[in-house]
Amino acid sequence: MAEVKLLGVWYSPANHRVEWALKIKGVEYEFIEQDLQNKSPLLLESNPVHRKIPVLIHNGKPICESLIIVEYIDETFEGPSILPKDPYDRALARFWSKYLDDKVPAVVDTFFLKEEEQEKAKEEVCEMLKVLDNELKDKKFLVGDNFGLADIAANFVGHWLGVFQEATGVELVTSEKFPNFCAWRDEYINCSQVKEYPLPRRDELLAFVQARARAAASASTQK
Repeated sequence: MAEVKLLGVWYSPANHRVEWALKIKGVEYEFIEQDLQNKSPLLLESNPVHRKIPVLIHNGKPICESLIIVEYIDETFEGPSILPKDPYDRALARFWSKYLDDKVPAVVDTFFLKEEEQEKAKEEVCEMLKVLDNELKDKKFLVGDNFGLADIAANFVGHWLGVFQEATGVELVTSEKFPNFCAWRDEYINCSQVKEYPLPRRDELLAFVQARARAAASASTQK
């Protein structure tokens, strides 16, 4: 049997993408929780370039970057396809996956910035949400008729974004501003794929983000 290990942290949406793909394929794996404040020799050895999670180790060979790992899992293991079969749909799935992945850092930062910096960041995030709101009109999935790569990549906006809003009190998304996005998000959280391979518990994520927000506020007052 192939040996599969995943280096990550439980609260990371990037980590969850990989776990989701492994579960869809029915792959057994060992999850090795990492301390990002004291990175393990295994993590540093496995990802010496970026020194980040997640890292998948398959038969002793490390693969880095969540979306690359998901594609590797799809190509390597038997089971339901994660990428669409149609070449055009595959290209669309990769496009939207990269778009969403590229936007996550800016969205996260928005919740922890102050005053003018936060307002400027909000404008950028709202532009992204407008794009998604337009794209998601009357859609259940981002690409095609099946849950796949783009939907896995959308886990942050589908689940984590609402937790960050509640934890910080910074409101970016309302049904009045982005009705199509909100309708899709509600469907996303309750779809069979999410129910079958659950997202991290909302209460645990909320406690984690609240602690991070308090730490950020404390650090800013000490400057």
